Amino acid sequence: MGIPTEDSFPVDGAPSNEELTELVASQQARIVELEELNRSLAARIADLEERLGRNPRNSSMPPSAEGFSKPPVPNRAERRAAKRRPGKQPGAEGKHLAQVEDPDDVQTHAPTACRGCGGNLDDADIVGVERRQVFELPPIRPFVTEHRMERRRCTCGCETKAIPPEEATAPACYGPGVRALAVYLAVYQHLPYDRMAQLFADVLGIDVSVGALTSMVAEAGGALGLFTEVIRDLLIDAPAVHFDETGARVAGSLHWVHVACSTLYTLIDCHKKRGTIAMDAMGVIAKMCGTAVHDGWKPYRSYDVLHQLCNAHHARELEAVAVGWDQGWADEMIGLLVGAKEAVEAARAQGADHLDAGTLHSIRVRYGTLIKKGWAANPEPEVGKRAGYEKKAANLLTRLDTQRADVLRFSTDFDVSWDNNQAERDVRMVKISGTWRTLDGARNYCSIRSYISTMKKHGQPVLDGLRLLFEGGVWLPAGLPRT
Repeated sequence: MGIPTEDSFPVDGAPSNEELTELVASQQARIVELEELNRSLAARIADLEERLGRNPRNSSMPPSAEGFSKPPVPNRAERRAAKRRPGKQPGAEGKHLAQVEDPDDVQTHAPTACRGCGGNLDDADIVGVERRQVFELPPIRPFVTEHRMERRRCTCGCETKAIPPEEATAPACYGPGVRALAVYLAVYQHLPYDRMAQLFADVLGIDVSVGALTSMVAEAGGALGLFTEVIRDLLIDAPAVHFDETGARVAGSLHWVHVACSTLYTLIDCHKKRGTIAMDAMGVIAKMCGTAVHDGWKPYRSYDVLHQLCNAHHARELEAVAVGWDQGWADEMIGLLVGAKEAVEAARAQGADHLDAGTLHSIRVRYGTLIKKGWAANPEPEVGKRAGYEKKAANLLTRLDTQRADVLRFSTDFDVSWDNNQAERDVRMVKISGTWRTLDGARNYCSIRSYISTMKKHGQPVLDGLRLLFEGGVWLPAGLPRT
């Protein structure tokens, strides 16, 4: 039976009490149904608006996804954390092209006629010299060395041939310098193999096939077994290690590039899995004794180590709550976290290894007060369900509340960083390399990237280190290269 309406009652008679009661009950039920639908639609609209409002400054969205909509100035959280203007910073060492004391070639230019009277100046006195230097590339061409292995016959009749050098592996082959440059361009400069082949032909005058370039990268990756073992051991013993992971396409399916790193060492690997199986295979976090710095992803909690959560992530999430949902406590929390970071930096600059008790107590008390203000602004809804944006605020509050020690560990342990930017920087460029056809190719690429990144952190010449791989050695941060 349908819901009764006033039109369904007889015109010549008033409705009965039972009919009125049924009408009221049905209308109340309909009101409840519409209220629930309205609540659901409002939550959905709020969630969609929150998604549309996401950007790299208030979420984990990568900067590359923002396109041309990126604003010209940083947000408040970034300005507070950086406190710097664009360009060269005050006190920073400037860079410019400087003259050298011993140029490769000197050319002298003399005036021939006086600009005043027009007289000849061939025998005139030299009263001054102005020096200008032009930095130019020399003519580029392949340097070919022919190795002739003589075969000599002894008086006993036996013939013996000289042993060729290690780099002369075939009647015609590429030397260590060429192969090192190929690996450098492919892995560090992310040049596609087709364009690398064009560069070698057009600039260096060397014809190299794409297949040969691929083999060079694979050879370099295969020579880094000792380096990988040494870096893994050094990270296990490090006081703090940064972790992160990012998706990558390998053999047509989703894989994950994992990084474990510090300010001195980098270890990158690729795995089919994202969670603990891949982390165990990498062999760092399960064995380390220091603090794991990460973005709070749940699998990292599976390991019995100290944790430091990335406060750059927190600042972005708090920015969304403060600006998008107009909650002042979030803005104050950004100020507190950035202020604590600055206090640690100031103490470290003065040679201290900890904050004084008063400063640390003040940070903790203020932190707890802001958490209470946050919960007051985000009470549990009566129906027990939150809208999308409300759920995000509640999840953030829950993390900041229940994991306070892991949010503020940087304030008690100066070996620990305020954020996880080290890991994000070390893995970011691997992301842009595109895809790999095989897992072995991806892992070789990651090994070489680990090698280059670690060399850069130690101020070592990258090409020299790559050349060493094709000469039977490997650079190690502990000291001299080992073969």
